[in-house]
Amino acid sequence: MQFSPIRTTIMFAVIVFGVLFALPSMLPQAARDALPDWLPRETVVLGLDLQGGSHLLLQVNEESIVTERLADLRRDARSILANDNGIGNIITTDPAAKSITIELMDPSQQATALTALEGLQNTVGGQVFSGVGGTNEIAIAAADTTHITITLTPEGIEQRMSSLVAQSIEVVRNRIDELGTTEPSIQRQGSNRLLVQVPGFGDSTRLKNIISQTARLTFHMVYPGMTADQAEAQGLPPGTMILPSQDGSRELLYEDIALGGESLVDAQPAYDQQRGIPVVSFKFDTRGAITFGEITSANVGQRFAIVLDNEVITAPVIQQPITGGSGQISGSFTTASANDLAVLLRGGALPASLDIVEERSVSAGLGADSIRAGITAGIIGAIAVVAFMVLAYGLFGLFADLAVIINVVLILGVLSMLGATLTLPGIAGIVLTIGMAVDANVLIYERIREELAAGRSKIAAIESGFQRAMATILDANITTLIAAVVLFYLGSGPVQGFAVTLAIGILTTLFTAYLVTLFIVGRWYKWVRPKTLKIQFLRIIPDGTKIPFMAARKYVLALSILASVLSLGWFGIHGLNLGIDFRGGSSMEIQANSGTADSGEIREALSQLGLGDVQVQGFGEADSLLVRVQTQDGGASAQQAAVEEVRTAVEALDYTMRGTETVGPTVSSELALTGAIGLGVALLGILVYLWFRFEWQFAVGAIISTAHDVILTIGLFAFAGLEFNASSIAAILTIVGYSLNDTVVIYDRIREYRMKYKKMGLSEIIDIAINSTLPRTILTATTTFLALMALVIFGGEVIRSFTISMAWGVLVGTYSSIFIAAPILIYLGLTSRADQVEEGKELGDDREPSDSAAG
Repeated sequence: MQFSPIRTTIMFAVIVFGVLFALPSMLPQAARDALPDWLPRETVVLGLDLQGGSHLLLQVNEESIVTERLADLRRDARSILANDNGIGNIITTDPAAKSITIELMDPSQQATALTALEGLQNTVGGQVFSGVGGTNEIAIAAADTTHITITLTPEGIEQRMSSLVAQSIEVVRNRIDELGTTEPSIQRQGSNRLLVQVPGFGDSTRLKNIISQTARLTFHMVYPGMTADQAEAQGLPPGTMILPSQDGSRELLYEDIALGGESLVDAQPAYDQQRGIPVVSFKFDTRGAITFGEITSANVGQRFAIVLDNEVITAPVIQQPITGGSGQISGSFTTASANDLAVLLRGGALPASLDIVEERSVSAGLGADSIRAGITAGIIGAIAVVAFMVLAYGLFGLFADLAVIINVVLILGVLSMLGATLTLPGIAGIVLTIGMAVDANVLIYERIREELAAGRSKIAAIESGFQRAMATILDANITTLIAAVVLFYLGSGPVQGFAVTLAIGILTTLFTAYLVTLFIVGRWYKWVRPKTLKIQFLRIIPDGTKIPFMAARKYVLALSILASVLSLGWFGIHGLNLGIDFRGGSSMEIQANSGTADSGEIREALSQLGLGDVQVQGFGEADSLLVRVQTQDGGASAQQAAVEEVRTAVEALDYTMRGTETVGPTVSSELALTGAIGLGVALLGILVYLWFRFEWQFAVGAIISTAHDVILTIGLFAFAGLEFNASSIAAILTIVGYSLNDTVVIYDRIREYRMKYKKMGLSEIIDIAINSTLPRTILTATTTFLALMALVIFGGEVIRSFTISMAWGVLVGTYSSIFIAAPILIYLGLTSRADQVEEGKELGDDREPSDSAAG
């Protein structure tokens, strides 16, 4: 009860800093601008689901890398053999085998050819400073006396993909910067992926085109005197290739690149006054200008092709030498497409093709609706919790509410200070923290009541209540923190946002419970000096209950086993309503511009598109629908085309596309694996912690109880048809944390009573422990349930399945901590001291066990 000046100073300093960092996030922009310069200006970063924007997960296209690298090897091999060594050869490419085959005209030259081709070898992945050598990128071998194969090694392909991702980051950043967007997030994920998040950019189609287009500009001479059709019929001349043209025809070009787009220093949209069409003007650097001048001077009267991403944009005849280092690209451009091409050329070419394997876009309107729903749910949930605490604990309830308010402010302050992103599931995490933070205060108050009932003085009861409750609070919150850490490292996007707010909330809860609440209660007691301490007002569960829980354990366990079997059976027969996170495909939220949405009309229109399985269902309000399209054959480009077809069809029926989400099959399978691993890692971490803190029976009992909750929650998803997506994994792991929180509180009391009541049997000890913690268990469940029901009712459709499952988890978690976790200890062989004595008598040993054995 005696706070040292240093302790008080630290506590107030943390609160003041929390308020100062949280303040800018609570004020409108005009008020933030008026703040003094010395105050923090950082605000909580809103996720894309709250402010709108686009999220793209891009993956380097391995096929394009292999194809391009084989083409380079083919050109280089021909140059080395034919031009440098005069060795006649015919080269064929086998993309499936990732190799090229060289057929020698003269078998006697094979040794010379092998020696010459060694110059193509490239070592990748070496570590210069450690002295560790790299891996050969290619393997060169003689197939027989006349054939040589050059094959790309798997290690070489992987290293090349990794290096190309690093190069792509800067190119993508340059392109997005050219669009004038603010604060884009571009991050590398793994060895071959790139995550791009652009808040506030609503035109996801344009963003995809800008980011994913390779924009590799090359200049080639057109092969004279022969058309592409003639070459195809007679056989391609050596060193040539056929490429499609933008006008629908085909062109026969030399493979050798006469000039590359890397020499460009500027590109701008322009307008050709003579022909009246949009064009793109470009300018070369000094070296490129010289090369361009030499090419045009030596090939007057010949056609010169400008190729963009292996498509001929234009192939004009060189009328005269162009020595100024500038020119223009003309084609079937609109003003917008000419501007976008100029952006691409200025940003530079991507070193490899990038496929969109995951896409999420949210309109600004939908984001605003999510903010409104989240804030409404948060306010209603907070009011419900605050009012309930006042009803339950009176003045002490107000103390707890003040601590919870400070808790929320600290969470916002830490989020602002870290620049963390707040998502809609993150708001759910804050609301859940409000409900769970009350639990710490409930534990403390119930302990104080017990100490008063045991005859302690008021001051002694308060001090002892705080001290004895803190061990339980610490154990309960660490188990939840383990789940939050696993969520953060194995989750992505909104799941990580939820994990961050939950983890911060746990830490701030420990701070406010131990310091803030104790300080408030201590100062109040010092000022008021009350004659009596009346802590409890509303009792949902009366004091002194003697419910014989263990007498009914066999029936309850049998009921739980039956419920688990039914849940698993229903899941096995009917499965889960998997969201696109797990099955892949596209999901789009559409809204009628006027009136009520007609699902039949939309379903009929989309069924004519030939996109396979298309589902249309209501989504929240009467004017909104959710459209799901299965994964399309043809990869990422086909999936994007399907989304655009749906967009066109619904807009023709006067609907607006408010949000889209696309997940490729690779990402969905990885997510399923990651979710399973995350659940396993979380349970393992909790098992180890509880084993360390208690005994092995407690750890195993907690895992069995938790598995019961997970099974029943999966049964809920299967039976109710709730969508099971990435957020559902977060919900299950949170249920794990909450259930363990409850379980640890009861376990802590069982451990205490085993040492206190040495002549009681374990069944009687467990009954007393459950009954003594029952008021706290029900109060905590009620406050958390109130907070979650506010989210279920007012939080919006986007997180409804997420919040319903968590509300269900509170119920089953409370049930299992009482009826599963505690009774299972008996069947796991845990004994009390009295049980050990009784066993000793049965064995003919009248000696009582030692204290160490009893422990």
